[in-house]
Amino acid sequence: MSATYFPSDEIVARYRGQRALIGYVRLARPFTLIPPMLGMASGGIVAYFAAGSRLVSGNDFLVVLLLGTLAAGLLNAASNAINQIFDLDIDRINKADRPLCTGDVSTLGAGISAAFTAACALILAAVVSMLTEHWGTLALFVAAGAFSAAYSIPPLRMKSRGWWANITVAIPRGTLLKVAGWSLAQSILSVEAWFIGAIMGLFLIGATTTKDFADVRGDAAYGVRTLPVVHGPKKAARFVAPFLVLPFLLIPLGAWLHVLTGHTIDLLMLGLVSLLWGGHIAARILDDPEALTQTENHPAWRHMYYLMIFLQIGFAFAYIPYGFYGGLFRG
Repeated sequence: MSATYFPSDEIVARYRGQRALIGYVRLARPFTLIPPMLGMASGGIVAYFAAGSRLVSGNDFLVVLLLGTLAAGLLNAASNAINQIFDLDIDRINKADRPLCTGDVSTLGAGISAAFTAACALILAAVVSMLTEHWGTLALFVAAGAFSAAYSIPPLRMKSRGWWANITVAIPRGTLLKVAGWSLAQSILSVEAWFIGAIMGLFLIGATTTKDFADVRGDAAYGVRTLPVVHGPKKAARFVAPFLVLPFLLIPLGAWLHVLTGHTIDLLMLGLVSLLWGGHIAARILDDPEALTQTENHPAWRHMYYLMIFLQIGFAFAYIPYGFYGGLFRG
C-alpha cells in the first residue's frame, strides 16, 4: 500500500504566498503599463529636444525622466486595480480568470494595492516637480488620477455613460499623459505640448472602444452603457473608425505649420505610417464588428495597442537630433 503524501504547512504557506504575489502582479496588468510609461518617457524626450527653454538638462533630466516614467506606470497600475474592484461582477462574466474573480487577491487587498501605487505615483510626481521647480507634473498627475477614479467609481462611474466613457479615458491616458511627459523638460504652457496631446487623445477616443466590444455581454448585464452596448457593434464601429485615422492628419499639419518642431521628414513619415496603420485597424473593425465581441484580444485591439506604442516611440525619434546618435557612439 502506497503512503499518502500531505504537503507541510510551510510548503502550503509558500505556495499561497507565491500565488498571491502573482495575483498582485496580474492585478496591475503589466502589459498595459508599457504604453503609459513609454508615453511619459517619449513626452519628456520630445520636450527635451523641442524648441524652447529647458527646465533641466544633462543628468538631472535623466533622473526626472526615470522618476516620471515610473510614476506613470504606478498610476496606471492603480487605475487598473480600481477598475477591477468596481467591475468585479462584470469581470466574473467577461474575464473570470482575473485575480479578484479567482480569489487570488481580495477586494481589500486590491484596494490597498491601488492606494499604495497611487500614493507612490503622486509622491514621485511631487519629487519631479521639486527637481524641475515646475509643479505642472504633479498637477497633471492629480488630474489624471481624478479622471481614472471618475471612470470607475460611483456615483460618477463615467464608464457607464457612452461617449463620456471614451473621453474620460482619452483625456488622462492620451492628452494629459503626453503633456505630463513634456513637463519633465519644459513648461506645460506650450501649444506644441497640447497639440501632441490632442493627437493622442483623439486617437484614444476611438481606440478605447476596441476593448469594449469583447465586454458587451457583461457590460449589458450590469447596465454599463458603452458604445457597443448602446448602439450595437456595427454602429459603434462606424462611430469610432474616424478616430482611428483622422487624428494622424494633424501630425503633417503640425509639421507644416511649425507647431511641431521635430524633424519635418520624420514627422511626415510618422503621420503617414500611423494613417495607414489606423486605416487598417478601422477596416478590420468595420469589416466584421461582430467578431470583436467573440474574443477578448481581437487582432484589431492588438493592432491598436501596437500602434499606440509605435506612436510613442515615433514621436521621440522624430525629435532626437541626428547628430545625437553619433555623439552616443563616440562617447
